[in-house]
Amino acid sequence: MKKDEFIAKLAEKHGLSKKKAGEIVNGVFDEISDVLKKDDKISFLNFGTFKVSHRAARTARNPQTKATIQVPARKVPAFKAGKSLKEKLN
Repeated sequence: MKKDEFIAKLAEKHGLSKKKAGEIVNGVFDEISDVLKKDDKISFLNFGTFKVSHRAARTARNPQTKATIQVPARKVPAFKAGKSLKEKLN
């Protein structure tokens, strides 16, 4: 399902306009992004937790040229599903 399809389904289910549902969805995504930018985590009970994981700098090898390159340290978003969400899927 794509974002536009999700917004349309949310609007239909809750009797909202697609524009209003889109604003809500985008607002939620923006807030989650802002929390993660602060290197914090956000938990939704019975759904899961979004957090920032840290990857250390490392040396890698280009498989075509066999040259070694330095990969810098970085932050990556991570999601861990909650128990209730896992149970719904199985």
